[in-house]
Amino acid sequence: MELLMERIRQEGLILSDTVLKVDSFLNHQVDTQLALEIGREFARLFGDKSVTKVLTIEASGIQFAMATGIALNVPFIYAKKKKAVTLSEKVYSAPVYSFTRQETYQVSVSQKYLSPGDKVLIIDDFLATGAALAGLVDIVRESGAELVGVGCVIEKSFQEGRSLLEKKGVLVHSLARIASMSPGEIHFVQDHRLCHQGQGRM
Repeated sequence: MELLMERIRQEGLILSDTVLKVDSFLNHQVDTQLALEIGREFARLFGDKSVTKVLTIEASGIQFAMATGIALNVPFIYAKKKKAVTLSEKVYSAPVYSFTRQETYQVSVSQKYLSPGDKVLIIDDFLATGAALAGLVDIVRESGAELVGVGCVIEKSFQEGRSLLEKKGVLVHSLARIASMSPGEIHFVQDHRLCHQGQGRM
């Protein structure tokens, strides 16, 4: 998705060879028109899968799951990281290890909202280690629903997330795949241009 890659080149801040900050337009302040365009692109990629539910995990994937749900005209669900006092019904849950927070937490989805008749598309903002997405895959499979695939906005292709998901038999589509990065430059998969920080803000 060239529009997305261009925004990453111009506004993304590369803090290290593994940390990319995109909070000016994706996951803190959100460019709503870009988010809607991302949703339309996921709808195009998965439009032949008869999706009935879009699933994400709170919080940074919510805007993209909602945009995708709008484009597909289906509901979206977000897995909760902490069980709310109002969530008294039975849930599907899975443990997820967060490398950024260095902690393991349970994510859960009410059993009311996933059923064996559903065809579920998982959406998230980043694919890196794949731990959070693997937890969502386990939840979908526990529910008996059909997982049609995973869509990620940005993938760090130099990390193990895609391999982890593909070993689970999951179809993965990412809109911007980063082959490598370091402060001052970024290299996308199938994009041999290197963007240096002297150009624009990078």
